[in-house]
Amino acid sequence: MRITVKVGILFAIGWILVKLSIFGVGITSEDSLKPSLLINMLFLILAITVGLYIQKRRDTEESNALRDIKNGLSAGVPYAILVSVFIYFYYSKIDPDFTKHKIAESSFELKKVLENPAKLKKLKETNPDFEVMTEKQITKAVLKNTAGAYNPKSTGIMALAAMLLYSTINSVLITVVFRKVVFRQK
Repeated sequence: MRITVKVGILFAIGWILVKLSIFGVGITSEDSLKPSLLINMLFLILAITVGLYIQKRRDTEESNALRDIKNGLSAGVPYAILVSVFIYFYYSKIDPDFTKHKIAESSFELKKVLENPAKLKKLKETNPDFEVMTEKQITKAVLKNTAGAYNPKSTGIMALAAMLLYSTINSVLITVVFRKVVFRQK
C-alpha cells in the first residue's frame, strides 16, 4: 500500500477517534458540530500535506505537478471515504438522536413562521407550491424535506462529495506551495 494512502487512513482514524471521544465525554452532537467539522477539515489538509511531503521525500526521480496532485488525492480520497462511511454509521447507530433533534427544531421554527401572517406570506412567496397548500400541508412538505436532508445516508453522501471536492482543491494548492516554496521547483 502506498504511503499516501496509509497517511490518509491514519488521519481518518484519528478524526474518528476525536469524534468518538467528543461523544464519549458527553458533549452533544449539536454543540460539537462546528468544532468537529473544523477538525475534520484540518485533518484532511494534514493528511494531504503529510502524505505528499513523505512521498516527495521518498521519490528518487523528479515528479511533475500532475503526479503530485495525484499523490495528494491518494491521501485525501481514502480519508474522505472512511470518514463519510463513519459519518453514516455515527448518525444512524451511535447518535440517532441528533437527527430527531434537528427535525424537532425545524418543526418548532416552522410553527413560529406559520403563526406569524407576515412570515407565512413571505414563505409562500419563496415557494410557488405553498401558495395553494394549507398550513398542515406546508408543515408536512417542509418536515419531509428536513427529514431527508438530515437522514444519515444523505449526510454521509453530502460529506463524501464535500470532502472529495475539498481534497481536490487542497491537493492542487498544496502541490503549488510544495513546488514553489518547499521544494523550489518551476
